Amino acid sequence: MNVLPELLTSLGTAVLHLLIQPYYYIAILFIALYYRRQVALERKLIHVKLHSWGPETWRTVWTGGVMGLVVSLAAVALGVSVTYTAVACIWVVSLVLMLFRVRYLCFAYAIGTLGIVQFVLSFFPETLQSGAAGTVAAAVREMDIPALLALAALLHVAEALLARWQGPRLATPLFLAGKRGKVVGGYQLQAFWPLPLFVLIPAGTGIGELPWHPLLGGGLGLVSLPVIIGFSEMTQGMLPGRKAARTFGRLLVYSAVLLGLSLLADLWSPLTVVAALAALLLHEGLSWYSALEERSLSPVFVHPPAGRKVLAVLQGSPAQELGILPGEILLKVNGVLLTSAAQLHEALRMNSAFCKLEVQNREGESKYLQRALYAGDHHQLGIILVPDPDGGITAEAKPSSIFSIIGMRTGTRQRGVQADRLGRAKKTPPAEAKQESAGV
Repeated sequence: MNVLPELLTSLGTAVLHLLIQPYYYIAILFIALYYRRQVALERKLIHVKLHSWGPETWRTVWTGGVMGLVVSLAAVALGVSVTYTAVACIWVVSLVLMLFRVRYLCFAYAIGTLGIVQFVLSFFPETLQSGAAGTVAAAVREMDIPALLALAALLHVAEALLARWQGPRLATPLFLAGKRGKVVGGYQLQAFWPLPLFVLIPAGTGIGELPWHPLLGGGLGLVSLPVIIGFSEMTQGMLPGRKAARTFGRLLVYSAVLLGLSLLADLWSPLTVVAALAALLLHEGLSWYSALEERSLSPVFVHPPAGRKVLAVLQGSPAQELGILPGEILLKVNGVLLTSAAQLHEALRMNSAFCKLEVQNREGESKYLQRALYAGDHHQLGIILVPDPDGGITAEAKPSSIFSIIGMRTGTRQRGVQADRLGRAKKTPPAEAKQESAGV
């Protein structure tokens, strides 16, 4: 039987539904708003922007589209199926969960929640049989939760790959309040991708059969299922690349466990609620373990006794051209040993046409760099230094909320100690203030 024309016709219908439904556009709008807030946060903390919200949004859209096609092919091969009513249920649950925490927008949370709801409804087969509530309850009862959890596992493989490939370059440098009240440098690795998925229609609905025998069933027809995937990490004790690599490995392990449980649940239905609970609890466990790991690590982005440590480097800047990397230490600029951030600019002004740098790399070895200076070059070569330990502004050491993203609230704040000093300076008489300053 030639099924290709029928599949292509079904694909065209699914693409049309993708374009006329609001879910995919909601995903893109959310991502654009997130990157706009990211730019606002960077301007607030470091006074320049490392990312541009327009190009970043476009990059996530096209890379998410490519990854969506790959995941769709894998899902069709496995036989994952869903109805349009189930698509609406998944999105409603996702949007409700997102109000609590942005990372709950993850597909695994919505499917895990619906799997638990389905399990509860199985004890009350005679309830919710009519009206709008009955329609929703019927859609939840008919969901193939094991197949959808298998799809969630595939999505986390895609998330792991994207986090490994794009996570480091998407990292936003932060000034954070350290354990001892001092300001330290850190990074927020947070990104989202919209994936247009195409999965099968459930078998036994009057449609043709697939020419192969998929593990999870599914009939000859396609349904569009737009989803958002993403990850959120924060680190003070690792470089962004290392943090992204660890996230990659843990997400792959999570995906393998979830896929195994979903396939077992498909073979023996009582395991469905176990797989749904695992989707939620294991995902929360990843977040908890990552936070515990960070608390056990010493901050990496603090200044050494000699030199100034690099927190970030601007794209296309002289520093990037010279090969300076985050985590390296600027020891000398034009022969001047750096002991403060202000000295970097002053040392560069000593020779307006040329600069010589002594840099200590991450392995502790010195390298000597030099470059001509041109009009329009960044006044600090495009180098973002680790914050001063007594700096006056910090960012919140927690993931963004949906309300802060929509309201463009950066979450930065003036430190209490700095505010107290300013307040005391205003209240202290001039003679007394002079005496106090001399004592310090």
